[in-house]
Amino acid sequence: MEPGNQTSISEFFLLGFSPDSEHHTVLFGIFLSMFMVTVLGNLLILLAIISDSSLHTAMYFFLSNLSLTDICFTSTTIPKMLANLHTQRKSISYAGCITQIYFFMVFGGMDTFLLTVMAYDRFIAICHPLHYSVIMNPHLCGLLVLVFWFISFMYSLVQSLLFLRLSFCTNWTIQHFYCELAQALTIACSDTLVNYILLYLVTGLLGIVPFSGIFFSYTQIVSSILKIPSVSGKYKAFSTCGSHLSVVSLFYGTGLGVYLSSGSSPSSWKSMVTSIMYTVVAPMLNPFIYSLRNRDIKRALQRILRRTLCSVMATLVFLSELILG
Repeated sequence: MEPGNQTSISEFFLLGFSPDSEHHTVLFGIFLSMFMVTVLGNLLILLAIISDSSLHTAMYFFLSNLSLTDICFTSTTIPKMLANLHTQRKSISYAGCITQIYFFMVFGGMDTFLLTVMAYDRFIAICHPLHYSVIMNPHLCGLLVLVFWFISFMYSLVQSLLFLRLSFCTNWTIQHFYCELAQALTIACSDTLVNYILLYLVTGLLGIVPFSGIFFSYTQIVSSILKIPSVSGKYKAFSTCGSHLSVVSLFYGTGLGVYLSSGSSPSSWKSMVTSIMYTVVAPMLNPFIYSLRNRDIKRALQRILRRTLCSVMATLVFLSELILG
């Protein structure tokens, strides 16, 4: 953009969904419900894995990290959107916008890395079962997660620092429901070429390289499953990676929609809807996919539910005895 009257900026304005205030209450209820389901569902997955020693394996270690990342990913954008819908304000502070951009990229990158290493985990489990415990040892799993966090933090830090050097003129409106970096760059007055190069280069790498790893893992998995003589054996082998394949399809399908729609009209509802699918719907559905398709998780959740009910009943009995006594 050509330099104009550059001024110091203290806040941005988020266009959001509907200019009609009558729709804000409905939208607030919908997104609050989705946010609560997302947090509760992923917390239950975390509790199930932590409380059940039989789930302390590489696959569930990565799943617990994915659940934690999804909680943080959703919490980066939805609470602020809910606050704006409730107060009918559309502003976000300059510092708040940069913070949102930073953590959105951190947790979005972590989702990509975790889904990739989970595909590799299933590849080793099905194609090299005798070496699984040796290859996917706790030290390697922990190291991989630490490396993924480091890469995500560093890239997000670089992109945020590049954003800090930008100047803005009189247009401070981001045509989205959160501080989406690509949309924020469109309203900058200063040169954004470096920002765009880094954004699309890394986004492309985070899409192509991990997806290639996932695709390779599943081609090998399918090849190994087809060699299993019995139908029951094939079903059992495929059922161990069916949940992950569903989550990968949902994540990359919605993520691809966001990436492709980023070059469309800024006010496009298509861009808005695909972003909702990517940032809200996908993290919300992940716990359902894993709990409904995974017997180990279902058993762990049932044990948590039984213990919770027993504790509640014991508390009610104790309180009733105090009152009646």
